[in-house]
Amino acid sequence: MLLLSLLLLLESFVFCSSGIHLFSLSLFLSLFSLAVSFMRHSASAFGFAFDATLDVLSSIIVLWRYSNAAAVHSAHREYIACVVLGVVFILSSLCILGKAIHDLATKLLPEVDDFLFSVSIVSGIVCIILAVFKFLLGRVLTSRALITDAFNSMVGGIMGFSILISAEVFRHHPDIWYLDGSIGVIIGLIILAYGVKLLLDMVPRVRQTRNYERFE
Repeated sequence: MLLLSLLLLLESFVFCSSGIHLFSLSLFLSLFSLAVSFMRHSASAFGFAFDATLDVLSSIIVLWRYSNAAAVHSAHREYIACVVLGVVFILSSLCILGKAIHDLATKLLPEVDDFLFSVSIVSGIVCIILAVFKFLLGRVLTSRALITDAFNSMVGGIMGFSILISAEVFRHHPDIWYLDGSIGVIIGLIILAYGVKLLLDMVPRVRQTRNYERFE
């Protein structure tokens, strides 16, 4: 038991120390992709930018979850982090859905160029690498919050490549202009569904553990 506790503390320390770098990388991707989405009128890029912003917020929440040694074993703190993540997921999904639906309604055509291709490829690869790292660490720490953070990064990676796919399709088939906005709607619905599921699963657990850990 002592060895396991030391291992968890060590891994949480590694995560917190590397978390600053992950936070900086996510913040850069968020701001950069948001600028690209407005310059290129891409709903998918806008969705990715918001997902990258969500990745920044979720990373902050997970860092708070492991901010001290006592928090490593706190189920109540884990559930609170998941509830906050669920709320952030829902709010972000509404923004993504709003932008995508607006682009579809106004028939806004995305601008396609090599710059957008480069952004989508690099962003997709970086997000998938982050997702794998967070997922593996989340499995070791048995942390639902960290695995949720990994899910968000994976969604960001998928959206990064979806920008590439929708842009390539639009380049060769301009009549399929709606693919970009449609992908944005799908991604928004996925994030919304996951956020709702988090709240349904975790809100009762927060209530159950509130008095229990206070008593302990």
